[in-house]
Amino acid sequence: QLPDLHIELMKLIGRLRYRTSYSQNVLEHIKEVAQYAGDIADELKLDRRIATRAALLHDIGKSIDKTIEGSHANIGYDLAKKYNENDIICKVIAEHHDDEPTSVYTWIVKIADALSSSRPGVRHDTFEAYVKRLDQLENIANSFSGIKSSYAILAGRELRVAVEPELVSDDDADKIAENIKTEIERTANYP
Repeated sequence: QLPDLHIELMKLIGRLRYRTSYSQNVLEHIKEVAQYAGDIADELKLDRRIATRAALLHDIGKSIDKTIEGSHANIGYDLAKKYNENDIICKVIAEHHDDEPTSVYTWIVKIADALSSSRPGVRHDTFEAYVKRLDQLENIANSFSGIKSSYAILAGRELRVAVEPELVSDDDADKIAENIKTEIERTANYP
């Protein structure tokens, strides 16, 4: 249903059948995101074709092998530009992981992407990897002085840390929290 899609982009979309992300097939994922994005655009009385096309191409950068430097969003943007996609589509591809996108279509694709990725059962993580990730987060927090205990909860998306109140002031607690965050970003493996 995309008659003017460049043949090379069609080939790259086809490659996504052989890619997974957290065990989710990327081709099935982009098709699902495209459906959700189109439905959201309809509800908002926006152009369904733009939302669907942008969603279908949002992960096109994942079709390229790892020899090219850059994130899949940047690679996808370059591919879309190369094959003459319009500026709205290119912008969505580039911004779909940004915290402050500039296009309503990017917001639509971000929401549709999150819906597809967070459905129960769609992405698998081995139990061992899950436990290891939680342990790693807790060990990072516990490595700082003044920490009484730490608990990784919500599948590791939140880390609760209790400090020794006799040893750590409120100002020190803020500094420790920032240091823990920095250490997690520097050393931890997380999705």
